[in-house]
Amino acid sequence: MSSAPFTDILVYLDGSEGSMSALMYSILLAKSTSSRLHALYVVNTKALGDLVSSHIFVDVEKSEYLSEIKKDAKRHLRHAEKLAAQKGVQINVAELEGAPHGEVMKYIKENHIDLLLLGSINVIRSRREELASENDRMLRTSPCPVLVVKDDESIWSMFEEDF
Repeated sequence: MSSAPFTDILVYLDGSEGSMSALMYSILLAKSTSSRLHALYVVNTKALGDLVSSHIFVDVEKSEYLSEIKKDAKRHLRHAEKLAAQKGVQINVAELEGAPHGEVMKYIKENHIDLLLLGSINVIRSRREELASENDRMLRTSPCPVLVVKDDESIWSMFEEDF
């Protein structure tokens, strides 16, 4: 299908501007290499559970927050479909729940993904932040190559050009 060393690309979406840049870049990459494109949004129910168990949230707040996060996930995945359609790229979207790192690793294996795209990884200021960074964990433990998309402005411009 493709002369590229990959045929199945996964872009991880988390709602950040960086993941939107990664989405745009993944669409351009999929189009130029005739690769299959997947977009995955993981609703982080593990973090929500941690907030409840540490008494930062009560169960009622957890339910309300979970509902909002699920709405955000659906909105971001619809946006991914819309952007891919603009460039004539087919995209498979999925929404999962759990710990993002674990769900992404499972999706990679189950769907034979051979390239993972992540938005830029935030500057880590402490060891605790490093341990908590889902993108950092994905970068370090992915079973396939990982491309970290960093340059937001040039990618947005490139995407807007007639590609």
